[in-house]
Amino acid sequence: MSEREDRRVRLDQPRDPQRWRRRKRRVDAETFGKFAEGFARFMGTATFIAWMTVFVVAWLLWNTLSPESLQFDPFPFIFLTLMLSLQASYAAPLILLAQNRQEARDRVIQEQDRDQNTRAHADMQFLAREVASLRLALGEVATRDFLRSELRGFLADLDERANPSDEAVADGQPDPTGR
Repeated sequence: MSEREDRRVRLDQPRDPQRWRRRKRRVDAETFGKFAEGFARFMGTATFIAWMTVFVVAWLLWNTLSPESLQFDPFPFIFLTLMLSLQASYAAPLILLAQNRQEARDRVIQEQDRDQNTRAHADMQFLAREVASLRLALGEVATRDFLRSELRGFLADLDERANPSDEAVADGQPDPTGR
């Protein structure tokens, strides 16, 4: 028999070796990170502290004031200490994970801000150069005040030519306009 046929006949070997392997669960890092952030955010609220306080006070009152037969955690409250330690041991890594994710987001935002500031700085330098070149160009252009003063001077000259002064007539000089 060939090896292939031998495999079909043997009952002590599975037909498909891949079939019996356990598939590894893939934990989505993003989903777990969101859970950790939500958990850390909740643990930092007054609501969590209030509910935790109510839980601990109820635990202490039950195990102190109830009859001994109903008490499940007598005075040293070892079980309560164990539960609080367990809660803290799970909370600390989740809070650290949430802080690491926030740090990564802050780093990306800081890089984006730095890029935006660099672009804004380059734009400001460009605009400063443009304003400086406009100032230089305006130094060569006639301004409104300059034009007004020149026009007033021309108007005064025209008025003098149109109306000869009394001194010129008194001297006996001929009128330059020919009138």
